[in-house]
Amino acid sequence: MTDFNFLNIQEPEDIPKTFIKGWNLKDAKMLASIFDEDAEFINVTGLWWHNRKSIFEAHDYGLKVIFKDSALSLRKTKVKYLSDTIAVVNARVHLENQTSIDGKKAQARNTIFTFVVHQNEKGNWSCASAQNTDIVPGKETHFIDKDGNMEAVDYRDNTTELE
Repeated sequence: MTDFNFLNIQEPEDIPKTFIKGWNLKDAKMLASIFDEDAEFINVTGLWWHNRKSIFEAHDYGLKVIFKDSALSLRKTKVKYLSDTIAVVNARVHLENQTSIDGKKAQARNTIFTFVVHQNEKGNWSCASAQNTDIVPGKETHFIDKDGNMEAVDYRDNTTELE
């Protein structure tokens, strides 16, 4: 079993910073260390992991295979306190150099992470739940066509056929 070091995270906005630092160092252990043992994580395609160990395993694999040459950068962070010890942290993140298993480079993309974080009795912050959502510029929703293909669409665009 992987042993996770306790991180001394002093501010809610340090959660996405530490996630990104772990990602860029390809250190899935550091990345997973921001999460509670029973944390929830939903990735950009809706895969849902239910604890720190599974969050670690998924990211450890990804950082060694399809994200091994990637880089994340933080573009914007917003913290909304729900109480003195609970906050929601939204972070706009830019991803570059993702590759497929056969080495094809993907286009850069932007996502928004939502972290639900809380402060413990020692004053350190950790993450109870996170979700990563792809930003699809100029689109409002996804639509599945009659052939079962999903595409991002804009309902205001009259050329989008939604039958």
